Amino acid sequence: MEIFVIVISSMLVSNVVLSQFLGICPFLGVSKKVDTSLGMGVAVTFVITIACLITFPIYYFILEPNGLEYLDTISFILIIAALVQFIEMVLKKFIPALHASLGVYLPLITTNCAVLGVAINNKNDYAGLAFGTGYLYSIVRGFFTAVGFLIAIVILASIREKIEHNDIPESFKGTPIVLVTSSLMAIAFCGFAGLV
Repeated sequence: MEIFVIVISSMLVSNVVLSQFLGICPFLGVSKKVDTSLGMGVAVTFVITIACLITFPIYYFILEPNGLEYLDTISFILIIAALVQFIEMVLKKFIPALHASLGVYLPLITTNCAVLGVAINNKNDYAGLAFGTGYLYSIVRGFFTAVGFLIAIVILASIREKIEHNDIPESFKGTPIVLVTSSLMAIAFCGFAGLV
């Protein structure tokens, strides 16, 4: 039951973009086309999941026992940067079209506050649990938080593709209509709060 609560709350109730407002830069920047946003969502999902797999044990087996807890943010950023470099090399080699369409937003995953936020929140929220349970919860939370990001960015991209063909007032064209759409999505996601 606890895993189910973590899944629903991470994906829908506490959506990383629409409830916590983390990762807004790629959310707004890459959501012009569904295929590009899907690629970004999958890349972020991979990075967040692997980052949770690595950062949690590094904190509890290296940083905490040696009194180096204050280095958690720096070490997490280094791990995330290495993962993003790996993804960038793989995409450039095997899927160059997606690599080109993601452009500058792919390296920006390194500084995406959603990725770092999940790693830090996992460390803080599961500190009192036994390592095995806390580690499992952190991986589940990381993966489904990333899935929530993927859902949100794909929904926004599909709405933006439809909006392009609509007649909207001149003052709302571009970024303003995207921000209004994002805020309406955030309000809609607040409806999931009663699930858990």
